[in-house]
Amino acid sequence: MPETPEQQHFLELIRQSRRGKFKIYIGMSAGVGKTYRMLQEAHTLVRNGVDVQIGYVETHKRKETEALAEGLPLIPRRRLFYKGKELDEMDLQAILNIHPEVVVVDELAHTNIEGSANEKRWQDVLQLLDAGISVISAVNIQHIEGLNEDVKEITGVEVKERIPDKVIRMADEVVNIDLTADELIARLREGKIYAPDKIATALANFFQAEKILQLRELALKEVASQVEGKIERELPRSSRTRAERFMACISSNHHVARMVIRKTARLSAYYGSRWYVLYVQTPKESGDRIGLSAQRHLINNFKLATELGAELVRVENSDIALGIIQVAEEKKVTTICIGKPHLSLLNVILRTAVFNRLLRKLQKADIDIVILS
Repeated sequence: MPETPEQQHFLELIRQSRRGKFKIYIGMSAGVGKTYRMLQEAHTLVRNGVDVQIGYVETHKRKETEALAEGLPLIPRRRLFYKGKELDEMDLQAILNIHPEVVVVDELAHTNIEGSANEKRWQDVLQLLDAGISVISAVNIQHIEGLNEDVKEITGVEVKERIPDKVIRMADEVVNIDLTADELIARLREGKIYAPDKIATALANFFQAEKILQLRELALKEVASQVEGKIERELPRSSRTRAERFMACISSNHHVARMVIRKTARLSAYYGSRWYVLYVQTPKESGDRIGLSAQRHLINNFKLATELGAELVRVENSDIALGIIQVAEEKKVTTICIGKPHLSLLNVILRTAVFNRLLRKLQKADIDIVILS
């Protein structure tokens, strides 16, 4: 017998009450003290009678951090061989079996060794939370998927290990570990971040005051956004008359699509809203006409959208503008997000005879259009 909506809602409430609490420390870069703060908190919890254990901590051989890790219960890592090397990983199953009240899990964006239960450590953390184990974790701002383009522009480096924005939104608490650029560079020079032979290279590349300041701003904005989003979700304004719903409209243009997806994800994260990614497939982009490279990029972008929490919508229509109208009305979308004017998708819309009708319909339905740079 199928469950009624009321039964499903009550079941969800029960599951939420059993779920572990999730706290994330965010920093602008390595060396700001995220791991140190996690260990400090673990000691405080132990003194208050809480069963806290270390699931995985990366000390990077920093003496202060290693000293603080001593005396805390540690769940041994699992050792395995991969490509001829002996490596160790967090032992997810051991943590589940021991089932501490709280577990400390560092390096949230880490990619697990091939053959592990989950591909990413953040997926391990979600499994621990579902099992009722509370988690304290840490991540650098560079590893948040929605900020990937901003970080690349600031540092000139594309960070490969990333976590979906939805993971940050799932946290019960998000705490920024902040240092000034001068303080961080001083810690580096004192050998508190990297080994002496790596200091000069770090100073010449990543650890430059201008870059640090921009990353610091990103971190501060991210945490502020999470706090504001939490207020929006938990203390809704009485004046709000409708729920925001965003829809990213993408084409087979790989780089543009990724940008639109990421920025729409950021907007939806701020409002704590439901969002969609729409791909209108025209006859020119049917399976037997579109190139293999474009197909691969589309699949990767669909995967990215899903990881960031979007609901995928794929429709066939020879008229992209009409396809957008139909889906927007069906999904009760409040804001449509598309790429900037010189990009292919908007050019297609602008060339169609129905564009004015699209604008009139969207205006009548009170739907906004955001053109993303």
